[in-house]
Amino acid sequence: MEEPWSPGLWERPGRFMAAEAGYPEAQWVLAGAPLELTVSYRAGTRWGPARIREASYALETYSPHLDRDLEELAIHDAGDIALPLGNLGQSLARIEAALRRPYAGGKRVLLLGGEHLVTLAAVNAALDRYPDLVVVQLDAHTDLRDRYLDEPYSHATVMRRVLDLVGPGRLWQLGPRSGLREEFQLAREQGRFYHDVEEGADALAGQLAGPLQGVPLYLTVDIDVLDPSVAPGTGTPEPGGPDFATLLRALYRLARAGARVVGADIVETAPPLDPSGRTEIVAAKIAREILLAFTGEVAQ
Repeated sequence: MEEPWSPGLWERPGRFMAAEAGYPEAQWVLAGAPLELTVSYRAGTRWGPARIREASYALETYSPHLDRDLEELAIHDAGDIALPLGNLGQSLARIEAALRRPYAGGKRVLLLGGEHLVTLAAVNAALDRYPDLVVVQLDAHTDLRDRYLDEPYSHATVMRRVLDLVGPGRLWQLGPRSGLREEFQLAREQGRFYHDVEEGADALAGQLAGPLQGVPLYLTVDIDVLDPSVAPGTGTPEPGGPDFATLLRALYRLARAGARVVGADIVETAPPLDPSGRTEIVAAKIAREILLAFTGEVAQ
């Protein structure tokens, strides 16, 4: 059986480049989650997964920085998870259900969003397989509010809900430069917070040779971690972020340190907000580099 999921759970946009493998042999399972129900400023994230896939064909499969090629990997693009319009609870439940199976089979998962709240469902799915999971967030925003507009589930509260799941010390935040005073206080109290993404990557890399050696990591990349001059197509852009090369250096630093990334996502890409189309190309290249940098054997 090619794809062991419930009928009607998946939709079929185009594939990400080189994602031609069947499910059984896949090292990576790529999926889209076009959720857009709690965005707080500008809309457009529902188009992220499809446009990132389309933009991937503007790139080569080979990464000269890593000297690796997507053609050398077994990547299965499962499609987009079919989400019921207007139903947040059911949408999160469907994302979680769709991702639980590949995690249970020891496969790595790359999720394309969609708004950042998809990370909560993805982390929930991963925790079934990896109860000691550590989450690494690259983001312009802390996303640590307990409620936003009196709602506990929002792209502005997503990392607070993730922190509730994984507990203090297991959420690393790299790059936040926007949020409430209370959010920054909480971020500092839980002890894994860095304004500078490279400084944070260096600190985490140091832990990977010690107490976090071999620990499974989930990597969530909000595209707005980048300066809006690099990636303007996002709902809540925040000036003052790193450039693209700086972000890649941070990812490569973790890869060189042996980070065991079992799952990742790229979220908050809103293509209609960027007529130039460069934001989805940036997101597609980040996806390529994640797939190549963090490929290896996942301990069973």
